[in-house]
Amino acid sequence: MLGDHDRLARAVHQPAPVRLHRALSRLRSTLTVMNIGAHPDDEINGLLAALRFAYGIRTVVACSTRGEGGQNALGPERGGALGALRTAEMEEAARRIDADVAWLGHGPGDPIHDFGFSKNGDDTLRRWGEERIVERLVRCYRQYRPDIVIPTFLDVPGQHGHHRAMTRAAEKALNLAADPAAFPEHAELGLAPWQVSKFYLPAWSGAGYAYDDEVPPPPATLDIQIVGGDAVTGLAYKQLGEWSRAAHASQGMGEWRDDPIDQWSLHLKRHAGASPDLERDIRDHLPGGLRDLAETPGLTEKASAALHEAQECIDAAVAAFPDRRLISASLSHAARLIEGARKGMDRPVIDQLGHRLNRKLREIDVTLFEANANAARAVFHGAGYPGAQVELKVSIDAPSLANLSVEPRLPEGVEVKEVFREPRCVRYDVAIPEKASYTGHYPPAFDPMGGNGEAGLCVSGDLDGRRIEIDLDPETSLMIGPQQSLSLDPAFAIMRVYAPASSIRVQVTGAAPTDWQAPKGWSVRRQDSDWVIDPPQQERAGVSTLVPILDGRPASSVRTIAYPHIQPVPFVAPAELKILTLDVALPKGARVGYVGGGSDNVGMHMRRLGLDVTDLAEGDLKTGSLADFTTIVIGIFAFGLRRDLQDGNGRLHRFVEEGGHLVTLYHRPTDGWNPDRTPPRRLVIGSPSLRWRVTDPSAPVTVLKPDHPLLTSPNRINASDWEGWDKERGLYFAADYDPAYEELLSLNDPGESPLNGSLISARVGRGRHTHSALVLHHQLDKLIPGAFRLLANLVQPA
Repeated sequence: MLGDHDRLARAVHQPAPVRLHRALSRLRSTLTVMNIGAHPDDEINGLLAALRFAYGIRTVVACSTRGEGGQNALGPERGGALGALRTAEMEEAARRIDADVAWLGHGPGDPIHDFGFSKNGDDTLRRWGEERIVERLVRCYRQYRPDIVIPTFLDVPGQHGHHRAMTRAAEKALNLAADPAAFPEHAELGLAPWQVSKFYLPAWSGAGYAYDDEVPPPPATLDIQIVGGDAVTGLAYKQLGEWSRAAHASQGMGEWRDDPIDQWSLHLKRHAGASPDLERDIRDHLPGGLRDLAETPGLTEKASAALHEAQECIDAAVAAFPDRRLISASLSHAARLIEGARKGMDRPVIDQLGHRLNRKLREIDVTLFEANANAARAVFHGAGYPGAQVELKVSIDAPSLANLSVEPRLPEGVEVKEVFREPRCVRYDVAIPEKASYTGHYPPAFDPMGGNGEAGLCVSGDLDGRRIEIDLDPETSLMIGPQQSLSLDPAFAIMRVYAPASSIRVQVTGAAPTDWQAPKGWSVRRQDSDWVIDPPQQERAGVSTLVPILDGRPASSVRTIAYPHIQPVPFVAPAELKILTLDVALPKGARVGYVGGGSDNVGMHMRRLGLDVTDLAEGDLKTGSLADFTTIVIGIFAFGLRRDLQDGNGRLHRFVEEGGHLVTLYHRPTDGWNPDRTPPRRLVIGSPSLRWRVTDPSAPVTVLKPDHPLLTSPNRINASDWEGWDKERGLYFAADYDPAYEELLSLNDPGESPLNGSLISARVGRGRHTHSALVLHHQLDKLIPGAFRLLANLVQPA
């Protein structure tokens, strides 16, 4: 977040009165809106904040992937670890605007996953399986029963293929969700057909620095305009939306908006009911509250009167804030009225209204608990692993609730025993069975009212003659992982063919391996506190994997993904030592200074390659002797992440003029990149990025300058160096640049025009500036040989 980040943070933190007000605001509506996207951060946060806090509408974000194929502006997490991070960010973003999250994809092992950027919706649906994603959306509609569905993006050329696929699938699922003959197996899950009443498209373009919608958006049929800000914080809803977006920090989201206007335009594409010409409010022609439900055909006069009175009680409770006593009395009466009305309903009416009344009763119980509990918290203590025993401590101060009951909700097979009880505190011993499964990295859903994760608490108590029940999530989750884990340093190594074979020393932190699984010819021996890996005498090029063994099983590595904006996320991965053997020569006399922003591992990869590398800190850029280096490499996003790098830009230019080689890896236009000031010579990064990227990792590469030293020395780059690339070739290509830059490569996705800005280099004074928009950092992580050979060339002295 920019600007007033601290003020906004203080405004939206939720002490008890704020939580009570938020709970009360839920009671005003019986509607549900579902916003559909492909990645965490695709949601329309400002609009969802407005619908939820201004109107009381329940909001649900349906997201198809965990974002595991994207970029990370925060740190080194990639693949599955990035998916776990972005899952936690999405849940935090939803928590800030009180939204549910329905996950349709379940991580890298699921067919519906983020496989990287796509320019084609048809290709995305083929890779995901169109019937699969449509079925999951139908299931989602039937579970959450949204009255309104709004995809975030349009299905138009120039838009991300994942976005296009989701918008197309969302519309296709509408009729199927209402058809009893479609996916009858859903009945076994307790799901009945459901008719979505309204399907809107955004009446705005999704074009920007990333996308380039080729056709205009549809005409607006509805303008949502909200006057006045949020009752609790005084902020505009778009500002609350930006606070929610700021939770997507790995994507660089969140921007303070001064004097924002809360207005959104939508296009009603499909509807069941009145003509869109008559629509003035998104809630028009829908049962927006209990008074509307009271007019349902087939409802008895008594039940109708009860629902009318229940709405009056809810209105009185909202008006009574912050008087907890009056709120409790009004809502207790409202709940009894709703329960009484429900008992007298026929089955057809229950089928029509039951989910709305059940939801309202749950919302009332949560509000009553907030009004009567001074404090409530649950914490798990101890390491969770198969065979372990951990402690669960529960503290609840709710003197108004009689017959208070706390029932732990635990994974199947986990046993619990109460060992201590006081009026406001209960402590349990929780025994995890030996055969317990590890906790997954990708929870299936998030509910802001609780019940998340595999372990929690069901809390109930008597209040004003009725039993209220709520789900209480623990502050620290019960996470079951391996009993022993270890980490290897290094986790990968590089060996050069034709060079004398040398041993690799590996430090093991954590549990000590009992054995190693190694390919034929490799040997592993213990030396002091380390392990020494001896390669075969003649090892061929390729990747060899050695696995430490713990008690007869391949070892795991457990690390915690921890950033200030999310709850810590344990991540379990196989513990492996990968050794890449390749034919590579290193530039003579190269002394490399590396300026990283924390978003890549390029510095580490250069060291493993055998280069002389120094990480440059703020002081080095400000006052250090850059003349000590032949080459300085700027990591991805670094100009946007390091203020000292921008401040020291003049010294970098002098470094080049005086004979140094500056290598900049790809940057987004938003990463503090000024085309006229950041590079030594003018260089414009292409925007929107969809037009300046090659997403096919096997796209043919045409070498434009085959004799250029960066492609011939010390390694002659050939066709084999472009083989085996993963995810994509490159992005954020240079679009316009000073004539001094030479274009070294040309490449393009199938059916598109060639792009020549993926690798360019210019003589500047006595030195050189080289800019690479190839995804070298990702290929290095994947141990692609050609990426290391090219990197060795790029860091050669000017």
